[in-house]
Amino acid sequence: MDTKKMVLNAILIAIGVILHAISPSFGLPAQPDFALAMLFIIMLINRDYKTTIFAGIIIGIFTALTTKSPGGQLPNIIDKVITCNVMYLLMLPLREKVSNNIQGIILFVFGTLLSGTVFLTSLALISGVEGAILTTIFAVVVPTAVVNVIAGMIIYKIVEQAMRITKYNI
Repeated sequence: MDTKKMVLNAILIAIGVILHAISPSFGLPAQPDFALAMLFIIMLINRDYKTTIFAGIIIGIFTALTTKSPGGQLPNIIDKVITCNVMYLLMLPLREKVSNNIQGIILFVFGTLLSGTVFLTSLALISGVEGAILTTIFAVVVPTAVVNVIAGMIIYKIVEQAMRITKYNI
């Protein structure tokens, strides 16, 4: 990786983690996962597997440190690693066929749904608390996915515009 690419990714990860740590729930049963949104933006901008997996692991570690869910440390790492791998593979055939905006929407919607499902499932398995995972998915993950699509696309457009203004190319 070249230095410019590493610096951009580090800044995006830092912004995502800070927003993840301070973001309120906006009255929803869950908060938007800005760190996850930044992971998807990094995937859209960089398009390579090495950067994707590295960003997924780093964001998983940082979200584990800033989680508001009791016992959510290990599930945060698990869900980010699984999500970045699955979403990278899902996006491979779409790279040349659909626009970045459509790719972003797909990443934000399906990626957030996958991440939330993996997080809740791994949290239930690790903590031994079995309950209504499906109900929690509909009550928490779906609203979070809606918020992540809106917030994520806004942030992506800001990053894209900043890259265009600064003539930054990856």
